[in-house]
Amino acid sequence: MTTMNRKTIPFLYKLTAGFILLLIMFAAAMVFGAADTTLQDVWQALTGQGEGGKLSLIREIRLPREIAAMFVGAALAVSGAIMQGMTRNPLADPGLLGLTAGANAGLAVTLALLPSANYFYVMIACFIGAAAGALMVFGIGALRRGGFSPLRIVLAGAAVSAFLYAIAEGIGIYFKISKDVSMWTAGGAIGTSWSQLQVIVPLIAAGIVISLLLSRQLTVLSLNEEVAVGLGQKTTAIKTVLFLVIILLAGASVALVGNLTFIGLMIPHIVRAAVGNDYRFVLPMSAVTGALFMLLADTLGRTVNAPYETPVAAIVAAVGLPFFLFIVHKGGKAFS
Repeated sequence: MTTMNRKTIPFLYKLTAGFILLLIMFAAAMVFGAADTTLQDVWQALTGQGEGGKLSLIREIRLPREIAAMFVGAALAVSGAIMQGMTRNPLADPGLLGLTAGANAGLAVTLALLPSANYFYVMIACFIGAAAGALMVFGIGALRRGGFSPLRIVLAGAAVSAFLYAIAEGIGIYFKISKDVSMWTAGGAIGTSWSQLQVIVPLIAAGIVISLLLSRQLTVLSLNEEVAVGLGQKTTAIKTVLFLVIILLAGASVALVGNLTFIGLMIPHIVRAAVGNDYRFVLPMSAVTGALFMLLADTLGRTVNAPYETPVAAIVAAVGLPFFLFIVHKGGKAFS
């Protein structure tokens, strides 16, 4: 898509269209599933009109699950966009740079050593694990001069991720909690409760808001760091804040629904094809598109083999792996 075609339609119209599609997908996600429900049932459940088995199912099971899917999709897409902008690496995402693997390892350690830990401590462990994973990747990348090249960072991320996943699996086998670890690793919003959303949603919302406030600085940083310094930006401080935002978003996502890769890679590329490379536009559009995609994936997971669940991670990977190979084949510029 050419730059001229991107500018034909104002960004506000594109964002509005994205929100409309998101609302339509949310309505579809609330209606379709193993249980037979209608739009009227959904409306009554959301407005508190009446009681009954279907309405309780919608309020207590399906609604928190779809809210979780939306926020996780938005968080992963935004964190992937930030990561690609910071590293100027089109293949970067929280999964490739050790964040999700680190969060998963932190989760496994917590389930093993503190089996009675509540959801707040699990979330903190995921944050710590995500930070540790990313620091290991960047630490390995910094061992040699010029180590922050896109290729070296991706290779370091793959190695660190494999190492951390092995640690999580080893902990699961040794402490006989493999089933619990695997349930998180499989990825999905099944079983999400309102109490979990009360903890996670404000953190994800705060992370997205902070990223939007720094979107202009991220745009300059994504072009050239020397230019950013020349314009008076405090690049170290900006990178630190954005790095903390990435940890917040990725850690919260893993704590809520487990490990879901490729979303942070796919969505920013698709969004840039529509709105260009200005992160003032990329970040909000990524949030909307990521939420839309996760709703679609979760709905397919509930309906494609109903009444059985198809892991959302499998659906995301089925779409994400060919997309990843396509991006690699095009050198990261297929959707630029």
